[in-house]
This record gives sequence, structure tokens and C-alpha cells, in this order.
Amino acid sequence: MTSRLLLVSPAIGPALREARFYDGSSSIDEAAATRAAAGALAEAARVVLSPGARCRDTAEALGLRGAVAAELGPLDAGQWRGRTLAEVCATEGEAVARWLADPDCPAPGGESVRQVCARVGHWLDSLPEGRTVAVVEPEVVRAAVVHALALPAETFWRLDAPPLTATELSGRSGRWNLRLGRPLGGE
Repeated sequence: MTSRLLLVSPAIGPALREARFYDGSSSIDEAAATRAAAGALAEAARVVLSPGARCRDTAEALGLRGAVAAELGPLDAGQWRGRTLAEVCATEGEAVARWLADPDCPAPGGESVRQVCARVGHWLDSLPEGRTVAVVEPEVVRAAVVHALALPAETFWRLDAPPLTATELSGRSGRWNLRLGRPLGGE
């Protein structure tokens, strides 16, 4: 049997709007728009969530109840957590440039792109058969796509997962098909 995974990017919130390294506490500010998409998701055997408030609030607005999966947490920005990209670039511009260019370079005290891809990939490889809906941060969507399609980790930052879109993976470990960026409520 096939595994079907619908990765839902959360609604936009202040952290995303401000280009702030996510610290898990920022919520969403589009609850009404999110509630309007509530009927767009097919029933699932499992619902899982990234640990942050934005994903929990999006799931709630969509009428989903699920378990938090720590392995689906956002890319750990370490010492940059809670700061804006502009603030970090002003004081640590070279470190940010290395972090963005080299998938093996972690944020200070955080993790690298390659590490988040491996963490999410391990979870994806253990996905049971049936339909799973996962409300996860955009970087988790990127990491899942990189792993599922065996893309080089260098492509991570070139993938975009807009707010309130669904990225669908179907298949099983080693053989995945991809459908990207469907707006919730769209065909």
C-alpha cells in the first residue's frame, strides 16, 4: 500500500512577516483565512504537527487535532533564534552567508541544512501506509522534498513553501511522487 503525506505550511504570522528566525512562540494572524480552508483537507489516518505555535494554531484553525512530532521541528537557528535576518546580517553577515551557501554549516549553536534534511528524512522513511496530514514549518516541507527526491542539500533554499499551501508526497521510502504548492481549498 502507498503512503500519502500532505505537508501543510502554516498561515503567516509576525515572525515570518518580519523575516525573524523562528523561536516557536509566534502565532498566526490569518486565523479567519485559515478557517475558510478547513474543509479543503481530506480525512487522514494521522495528523502530526511541528512543535511551534504557528503550526499548532494553523492546525486548530483548520479543525485538525494531532500529535506534536519533535523530529518535524523547524531548522534550529541556534543563537539567531528570535532575531530578524537584518539584525543578524548587520552583525554576523559572513556567518549568514556561509550558512546559506554551505548545507553543512550550522547556525551558531544550531543545526545545518543537511542535518534538518536528515532528521526530516528519517521521519519520512518511517512513515506508515495510509494518509498523513502534517502541519509543518516551510523548512520542514523543503527538507522533506529534498529527501524524497534525493536532491542535493544545496537546493534547500531554492524551494519555496508559501503559507497555507499543501505539498503532497505519495509513494514510499525510496520512491516518492511530488505535487507542490497547492493552495488549500484548490484542486
